[in-house]
Amino acid sequence: MEREEIKMENTIMIQTERLNIYPLSDQEMRDVIHKESNEALKAAYSEMLAGCLKHPEQRIWHALWVLQLNDGSGKIVGSLSFKGLNDNGTVEIGYGINPGYEGKGLMTEAVSAAVRWAAKQPNVLSIEAETAPDHIASQRVLEKAGFVPSGVIGAEGPRYIWKNG
Repeated sequence: MEREEIKMENTIMIQTERLNIYPLSDQEMRDVIHKESNEALKAAYSEMLAGCLKHPEQRIWHALWVLQLNDGSGKIVGSLSFKGLNDNGTVEIGYGINPGYEGKGLMTEAVSAAVRWAAKQPNVLSIEAETAPDHIASQRVLEKAGFVPSGVIGAEGPRYIWKNG
């Protein structure tokens, strides 16, 4: 359950029962890229940072958002991103959870709160997601967060659209 949105100095934090969800700064994203050993993730994070730098007025739609436990540990357990806001008012959400935190409902909690927040933002008309056809856990996250299959198959697999309510 989303508790509240806090506007920090130049960023936003979404708080849920167990998580603080917030976008990283450009420098924090550079640090993540530098430390990342997975080349596919490094490339994705670099593309996200390039989007932040190219579109500073829309950086929240390009930034890497982290999922931090709000139990006082400060532990980062996963991340999400919105992959840009297109001219049609559509934003796509992507996400991942660190091993050891899967199956605890944290990603469903994060995605649910993030899409409710995104739906309230100016110019956002729809929210979509895409997941691998065999990634059942990710499909369950989307379904629990209010997404339904759109009937379209994207580059990664089936696409979903968020239905408010």
